[in-house]
Amino acid sequence: MADDKVAMLMATLVPPGIMCSEQIGTLGGSLLDGETELLTPNAVSKRREEFTAGRTCARAALGLLGIAPSPILRGLHGEPLWPKHVIGSITHCGGYCAAAVTTEPRYRSLGIDAEPNEALPPGVLELIARPEERQWIANMTDEKVCFDRLLFSIKESVYKVWYPLEQCWLDFHQAHVEIDLEAEIFRTRLNFVGRFCPQILEGRYTATRSLILTCSRV
Repeated sequence: MADDKVAMLMATLVPPGIMCSEQIGTLGGSLLDGETELLTPNAVSKRREEFTAGRTCARAALGLLGIAPSPILRGLHGEPLWPKHVIGSITHCGGYCAAAVTTEPRYRSLGIDAEPNEALPPGVLELIARPEERQWIANMTDEKVCFDRLLFSIKESVYKVWYPLEQCWLDFHQAHVEIDLEAEIFRTRLNFVGRFCPQILEGRYTATRSLILTCSRV
């Protein structure tokens, strides 16, 4: 298990050729013209802070690719709209934010997710996990990782890969996840056949005392 003081966490998960920017602890940054309007007028301060940090990390990651700062708007379902030829993903949770981007043609889509390393609220696991996944979680005894939250994070990262390619919903139960705890990798088989997304996706995860981070890509 990694230490929360490690400055770069998601950067250790993303494959070669993918640039990553992160904030840990106090989140901050600024928004460009056009980005402020994406927040609703009654957005709470926590939402404003995380959204601002997300866009700030995204521009920093793009800068690592040599791309000048510009507003990062969003699509109909809240997905970030990247510059031409860029694929990427943004994630945030309490005290953590990250963005990952690439222009490498070998990658078609990318999904990263960050979650608190704590149990899901009651009733959520039944909504997101298949019966065999719930049984696997019930048999786990390692108290350092909340496996229900890990499963949730993996499926969130998979959805972030799926949606830009397919432009349609993917139900949690349409993804079957198998996790290799020793190698900290996972394999997801999709029961829904897409037009562009492969049925099997692979990814990596890591956990600290307070965070679970996952990365999927195709």
